[in-house]
Amino acid sequence: MNNHDRNRRPGGFTADIATDLAAGRVVDLAEIYALNALDDAERAAIDHFLASAPAADRDAFNKRVRQARETLATSFTAEEEPPTGLLDRILATLPAQATAHPAAQTAAPAVPRPVRDATEMPIADELGEARKRRDERRRPQGMRNWLIGVAAAAAIALGGVGVGAYVANQNDPLNQVMQAGDVRQATVDVNGGGTATVTISPSKDAAVVKMNGVPAPPAGKVYQMWLIPKDGSAPVSQGLMDAEALSKPAVVKGIGSASSLGITVEPAGGSASPTLPTVAAAPLGA
Repeated sequence: MNNHDRNRRPGGFTADIATDLAAGRVVDLAEIYALNALDDAERAAIDHFLASAPAADRDAFNKRVRQARETLATSFTAEEEPPTGLLDRILATLPAQATAHPAAQTAAPAVPRPVRDATEMPIADELGEARKRRDERRRPQGMRNWLIGVAAAAAIALGGVGVGAYVANQNDPLNQVMQAGDVRQATVDVNGGGTATVTISPSKDAAVVKMNGVPAPPAGKVYQMWLIPKDGSAPVSQGLMDAEALSKPAVVKGIGSASSLGITVEPAGGSASPTLPTVAAAPLGA
């Protein structure tokens, strides 16, 4: 392993922004730029590069920065400042000899009280130190691993899986299925080309369907998914997939009572019952 490999960041980037820029990775750096996971020199290098970059690269970079910030905005709640008067209320509960109220210090010159040991630091100083430590944690300190990890998650979420579900909402049904302990997969061929991968979680009573290399349905047609019940009753529609939806995973719920998942080609708007034959069918049982 050479030094270049050892210095790679998560996602295949190097630890050197200049190297990434020289390799044409400026658009891929958008998420860590959005998260402020850069020092001043690194941010300046990206800004300088973008100033002379093709308009298409600048537009793509700015779009991903905006998407990353919008996606992550719902994930983290800003830390609130202490309520007004909190310090006064804290001091009021302390014994009089512990510290003087700030207002009393304006009446007479302050006389420093010898500090006998480290535990006697005034409460105001302790709060100030706590705020300072909090602010230091908030400041970017180069390429922090944890920020890079979040940026990588944002890059995945913005890379075509839909709505940033992996980052924005930990309770998203798709995320729950993909992270379930009992998850298993089945991949089946689709008539006409491509495959359909079905990720199944019995404990979540749901499956995620992802089309891979499947051509768009014919003009005026859509793909429609169906659950085929174990008891032989009529198939139950689970939604439509047009050309745009083919690139996004779909969540199918209530699979416990079904033996398989079928996909058919139907007129635009879908059908009340499947038009046979199916173009793909995946078993849902173990």
